[in-house]
Amino acid sequence: MNLSGLLLRMALSAGLLFGQSALAADAPALRFATEEWPPFFSHTLPDNGLTGALLDSVLERMGYSVQIQYYPWKRAMKVGLEDPRYAGAVAMFRTPEREKLCYFSDPVGSRQTVLAFLSDKPVSAAALKDLRGMRLGVVDGYSYGAQFDELVRSGVLTVENAANDEMNLRKLLHSRFQAIVIERRVLGYLLASTRFQPGDHERIVVTDQLFIERSVHVCFQRTEQGLHLQQAFHAAQRGLDLAKVEREYWRRLGVGMLAVARP
Repeated sequence: MNLSGLLLRMALSAGLLFGQSALAADAPALRFATEEWPPFFSHTLPDNGLTGALLDSVLERMGYSVQIQYYPWKRAMKVGLEDPRYAGAVAMFRTPEREKLCYFSDPVGSRQTVLAFLSDKPVSAAALKDLRGMRLGVVDGYSYGAQFDELVRSGVLTVENAANDEMNLRKLLHSRFQAIVIERRVLGYLLASTRFQPGDHERIVVTDQLFIERSVHVCFQRTEQGLHLQQAFHAAQRGLDLAKVEREYWRRLGVGMLAVARP
């Protein structure tokens, strides 16, 4: 039996296949949990967003289709990594703590975290520790890199958790934060949406020098089936130009909306 056939049998036994549409389709579906985080993931965007399109490209080579289920982030991690109906959670930063929770794929994209603040209330910081004493907006359950996370845990940095990036951005625009920590493309996407005023874009300035660009991964359940799916994913991803897939996706959405001013 070839690898695709073996994985199909394992998926059936693990309950990863679901729904009448999946059974009727040529390609069985794998279910993943995530949160609404446009432009990377959203049920309102083509292919469930950029990362959804990248997943489609790899899983198609494995003989699968993708189904994305949306939850608040902490719930998405729990459901994706523990519910046997799911293959895993997407897309996650790789951290030592999370290595114990799942089997990580090779990178399926990247995220560039930035510090965003108001142009008329500039923030100057040469290093993360220089943000001491400032009130920073972050999203509950997110990792912003080992250094930032440790500074928060140790009490050096003061953060206030919100449910999502949009809420933090609104608070920033109302001067309730001195700065927020957010992904650059997410910020650009939000400011370009109809939920914000055109003038809001000009009020926001970002600096990306405090954070490194980080890869994101599929987090397959830490089970025997999850390990086999991870290995098959690695094999299917070889030779696939994910950067090209991303460029083509941005063209479909419009690259201009991703631009954000820098100091």
